[in-house]
Amino acid sequence: MTSISTPPGLARFNTLEDHAARAALHEACASTEWARRLLAERPYATVEDLYAASDAAMAELTTADLEEAMAGHPPIGRPKPGDPTSSREQAGMAGASADLKAEMLELNLAYQEKFGHVFLICATGRTGEQMRDAVKERIGNSPEQERETVRTELGRINRIRLARLVEEDA
Repeated sequence: MTSISTPPGLARFNTLEDHAARAALHEACASTEWARRLLAERPYATVEDLYAASDAAMAELTTADLEEAMAGHPPIGRPKPGDPTSSREQAGMAGASADLKAEMLELNLAYQEKFGHVFLICATGRTGEQMRDAVKERIGNSPEQERETVRTELGRINRIRLARLVEEDA
Protein backbone atom coordinates (compact mmCIF):
# COMPACT_ATOMS: atom_id res chain seq x y z
CA MET A 1 0.00 0.00 0.00
CA THR A 2 1.38 3.38 -0.93
CA SER A 3 1.44 6.17 1.60
CA ILE A 4 0.01 9.65 1.11
CA SER A 5 3.58 10.99 0.75
CA THR A 6 4.39 8.79 -2.26
CA PRO A 7 4.45 11.05 -5.32
CA PRO A 8 1.54 10.30 -7.70
CA GLY A 9 3.82 9.27 -10.58
CA LEU A 10 5.73 6.86 -8.36
CA ALA A 11 2.50 5.47 -6.91
CA ARG A 12 1.25 4.90 -10.47
CA PHE A 13 4.51 3.13 -11.41
CA ASN A 14 4.28 0.96 -8.27
CA THR A 15 0.80 -0.23 -9.26
CA LEU A 16 1.38 -0.86 -12.97
CA GLU A 17 0.90 -4.41 -14.16
CA ASP A 18 4.29 -6.13 -14.45
CA HIS A 19 4.23 -6.13 -18.26
CA ALA A 20 3.44 -2.40 -18.38
CA ALA A 21 6.10 -1.58 -15.77
CA ARG A 22 8.62 -3.71 -17.65
CA ALA A 23 7.82 -1.86 -20.88
CA ALA A 24 8.19 1.51 -19.13
CA LEU A 25 11.53 0.45 -17.66
CA HIS A 26 12.70 -0.83 -21.05
CA GLU A 27 12.10 2.67 -22.41
CA ALA A 28 14.47 3.95 -19.73
CA CYS A 29 17.11 1.25 -20.18
CA ALA A 30 17.30 -1.64 -22.65
CA SER A 31 18.90 -4.01 -20.10
CA THR A 32 16.53 -6.88 -19.28
CA GLU A 33 18.43 -7.62 -16.06
CA TRP A 34 18.28 -4.00 -14.87
CA ALA A 35 14.52 -3.93 -15.44
CA ARG A 36 14.08 -7.31 -13.73
CA ARG A 37 15.89 -6.06 -10.63
CA LEU A 38 13.85 -2.86 -10.46
CA LEU A 39 10.58 -4.74 -10.89
CA ALA A 40 11.55 -7.13 -8.09
CA GLU A 41 11.97 -4.22 -5.65
CA ARG A 42 8.53 -2.65 -6.19
CA PRO A 43 6.78 -0.93 -4.53
CA TYR A 44 9.07 2.02 -3.86
CA ALA A 45 8.31 4.38 -0.98
CA THR A 46 10.29 7.28 -2.44
CA VAL A 47 11.87 8.28 -5.74
CA GLU A 48 15.25 8.10 -3.98
CA ASP A 49 14.54 4.41 -3.24
CA LEU A 50 13.91 3.87 -6.94
CA TYR A 51 17.17 5.65 -7.83
CA ALA A 52 19.08 3.58 -5.26
CA ALA A 53 17.67 0.37 -6.72
CA SER A 54 18.64 1.55 -10.21
CA ASP A 55 22.18 2.37 -9.07
CA ALA A 56 22.54 -1.01 -7.31
CA ALA A 57 21.25 -2.87 -10.36
CA MET A 58 23.57 -0.91 -12.66
CA ALA A 59 26.57 -1.71 -10.47
CA GLU A 60 25.92 -5.43 -10.86
CA LEU A 61 25.29 -5.62 -14.60
CA THR A 62 27.58 -7.98 -16.49
CA THR A 63 29.43 -6.95 -19.63
CA ALA A 64 26.67 -8.65 -21.69
CA ASP A 65 24.00 -6.72 -19.74
CA LEU A 66 25.84 -3.45 -20.42
CA GLU A 67 26.07 -4.32 -24.12
CA GLU A 68 22.31 -4.95 -24.17
CA ALA A 69 21.71 -1.58 -22.48
CA MET A 70 24.02 0.25 -24.91
CA ALA A 71 22.26 -1.30 -27.91
CA GLY A 72 19.24 0.82 -27.01
CA HIS A 73 21.14 4.07 -27.54
CA PRO A 74 21.69 5.74 -30.92
CA PRO A 75 25.02 7.37 -31.77
CA ILE A 76 25.52 10.93 -30.57
CA GLY A 77 24.44 13.29 -33.33
CA ARG A 78 22.10 10.73 -34.89
CA PRO A 79 19.05 10.28 -32.65
CA LYS A 80 16.54 7.67 -33.75
CA PRO A 81 13.93 9.18 -36.10
CA GLY A 82 10.66 9.62 -34.25
CA ASP A 83 12.31 9.07 -30.84
CA PRO A 84 11.61 12.18 -28.75
CA THR A 85 13.74 10.88 -25.85
CA SER A 86 17.01 10.58 -27.78
CA SER A 87 16.27 13.82 -29.65
CA ARG A 88 15.66 15.67 -26.35
CA GLU A 89 18.74 14.17 -24.71
CA GLN A 90 20.94 15.01 -27.68
CA ALA A 91 19.62 18.54 -28.12
CA GLY A 92 23.17 19.87 -27.70
CA MET A 93 24.01 18.43 -31.12
CA ALA A 94 20.89 19.73 -32.85
CA GLY A 95 22.32 23.19 -33.47
CA ALA A 96 25.88 22.03 -34.06
CA SER A 97 27.69 23.18 -37.17
CA ALA A 98 28.06 20.85 -40.13
CA ASP A 99 31.78 20.61 -39.32
CA LEU A 100 31.11 19.56 -35.73
CA LYS A 101 28.52 17.00 -36.87
CA ALA A 102 30.98 15.58 -39.39
CA GLU A 103 33.71 15.45 -36.73
CA MET A 104 31.35 13.65 -34.33
CA LEU A 105 30.51 11.10 -37.01
CA GLU A 106 34.22 10.38 -37.54
CA LEU A 107 34.85 10.19 -33.80
CA ASN A 108 31.81 7.95 -33.25
CA LEU A 109 33.08 5.56 -35.93
CA ALA A 110 36.61 5.50 -34.47
CA TYR A 111 35.21 4.92 -30.98
CA GLN A 112 32.91 2.14 -32.20
CA GLU A 113 35.82 0.53 -34.06
CA LYS A 114 37.92 0.51 -30.87
CA PHE A 115 35.27 -0.50 -28.31
CA GLY A 116 32.68 -2.36 -30.40
CA HIS A 117 29.73 -0.20 -29.32
CA VAL A 118 28.37 3.33 -29.64
CA PHE A 119 29.91 6.16 -27.68
CA LEU A 120 27.59 6.56 -24.73
CA ILE A 121 27.41 9.72 -22.64
CA CYS A 122 24.73 11.36 -20.56
CA ALA A 123 24.14 14.03 -23.22
CA THR A 124 21.43 15.93 -21.33
CA GLY A 125 22.57 19.53 -20.85
CA ARG A 126 25.82 19.07 -22.79
CA THR A 127 26.82 21.03 -25.86
CA GLY A 128 28.03 19.39 -29.03
CA GLU A 129 31.54 20.63 -28.25
CA GLN A 130 31.44 19.07 -24.77
CA MET A 131 30.37 15.73 -26.25
CA ARG A 132 33.10 15.94 -28.90
CA ASP A 133 35.70 16.68 -26.24
CA ALA A 134 34.47 13.76 -24.13
CA VAL A 135 34.73 11.24 -26.97
CA LYS A 136 38.23 12.55 -27.81
CA GLU A 137 39.27 12.07 -24.19
CA ARG A 138 37.61 8.70 -23.67
CA ILE A 139 38.86 7.08 -26.88
CA GLY A 140 42.21 6.80 -25.09
CA ASN A 141 40.72 4.66 -22.30
CA SER A 142 41.39 0.96 -21.95
CA PRO A 143 38.36 -1.28 -22.62
CA GLU A 144 38.06 -1.88 -18.86
CA GLN A 145 38.17 1.85 -18.02
CA GLU A 146 35.64 2.60 -20.72
CA ARG A 147 33.25 -0.15 -19.56
CA GLU A 148 33.16 1.46 -16.10
CA THR A 149 32.74 4.94 -17.59
CA VAL A 150 29.84 3.64 -19.69
CA ARG A 151 28.32 2.06 -16.56
CA THR A 152 28.47 5.46 -14.81
CA GLU A 153 27.02 7.31 -17.82
CA LEU A 154 24.20 4.76 -18.16
CA GLY A 155 23.40 5.21 -14.48
CA ARG A 156 23.08 8.97 -15.03
CA ILE A 157 20.87 8.49 -18.08
CA ASN A 158 18.70 5.99 -16.21
CA ARG A 159 18.15 8.41 -13.31
CA ILE A 160 17.03 11.16 -15.70
CA ARG A 161 14.70 8.80 -17.53
CA LEU A 162 13.31 7.35 -14.30
CA ALA A 163 12.64 10.88 -13.05
CA ARG A 164 10.62 11.56 -16.20
CA LEU A 165 8.77 8.25 -15.78
CA VAL A 166 7.66 8.91 -12.21
CA GLU A 167 7.06 12.65 -12.59
CA GLU A 168 4.74 12.36 -15.59
CA ASP A 169 1.08 12.97 -14.97
CA ALA A 170 -1.24 9.99 -15.38
